[in-house]
Amino acid sequence: MIDVFAPIAAAADLTIPAGHRRPVAIVGAGAIVDVAHLPAYRQAGLEVTGLYDLNAERAAEVAARHGVPRVYGSLEELLADERAEVVDIAVAPAAQPGIARQALEAGKHLLCQKPFAPDVATGRELVELAGKAGRKIAVNQQLRFDEGIAAARAMVRQGWIGAPTAMTFTVDIFTDWSAWDWLVTTDRLEIVYHSIHYLDAIRSVLGDPELVFCTGSRTPGQVAKGETRTMSTLVYPGEVRALVHATHENRTGDGEATFRIDGTEGAIKGTLGLLYDYPHGRPDTLEVNSRVLPTDGWLPYPVTRRWLPDAVAGPMGSLLRAIAEGGEPETSGADNLGTLRLLDALYRSMDSGQSVRPGSPS
Repeated sequence: MIDVFAPIAAAADLTIPAGHRRPVAIVGAGAIVDVAHLPAYRQAGLEVTGLYDLNAERAAEVAARHGVPRVYGSLEELLADERAEVVDIAVAPAAQPGIARQALEAGKHLLCQKPFAPDVATGRELVELAGKAGRKIAVNQQLRFDEGIAAARAMVRQGWIGAPTAMTFTVDIFTDWSAWDWLVTTDRLEIVYHSIHYLDAIRSVLGDPELVFCTGSRTPGQVAKGETRTMSTLVYPGEVRALVHATHENRTGDGEATFRIDGTEGAIKGTLGLLYDYPHGRPDTLEVNSRVLPTDGWLPYPVTRRWLPDAVAGPMGSLLRAIAEGGEPETSGADNLGTLRLLDALYRSMDSGQSVRPGSPS
């Protein structure tokens, strides 16, 4: 039975071929760069030309820890480095569009963090600028490349569970938002900075929904200003549905982070290991029950990699492949406009208490 997993493992492979690799410069030296981007790029065999951060001392510290040879004195110095063909922008969302515009003007390919832009209009502008410049933009929606999610998506595409009928994420954890000062004070929080991962992963399996409903709330005594509990329902043509139920105020220590895809001929279920021991985490678990193979009950898939840092190589690898071979990255800026439209619709639903069609006028 192990042999049937070979095409699934191939679809989830994060190897970046030597011929695709390009030197990368990073804007930002925060925690995610330190614990995820730089370790992932090192494992993938990528050259990082240098770092730039407004906090030069922090940039020097992170660079020294990871053996990065250069700390740029300014964004302009980084963009003037002709060896840095690709720029990874890892900064707070408000600062990202301005940096992206400068980097595109300098002729760089971009990996942008999620959320890609503060609104759909700005995201569309950046996609159009990249097109005019002949450059590629990818968005770091790395959950699509997490081994458990990528393997589950490959099983769906192989037809192992027949036609998908539902996809769900259930996350009940405690998140210390104070690790990110700017997140504590933002009006909108859970959907745009956390459930965006699950929503994008759902889009990668089921596509774009035609109708959504969302409700969000806070809990008494929470530190964060924005919503920390959300329920998002996605309605697809026919009988297909998706649900994301997330809460970040679990105060009993019995965290849960699970996902499931149901189909006409079986189901796939698993756990998101990162959220059981964040930020170190553990590998996901994944099982498939299929009448197509058949599996004779639940068959475990041997997940060996982690969401962080491993999956971070996925969006970058997809971007580098698009640069080398043509076409678009899997998480291209153009594709990610669908995720931005979904976020917008969910917040409009949350605010109005009504169902909303993504892409419809506000």
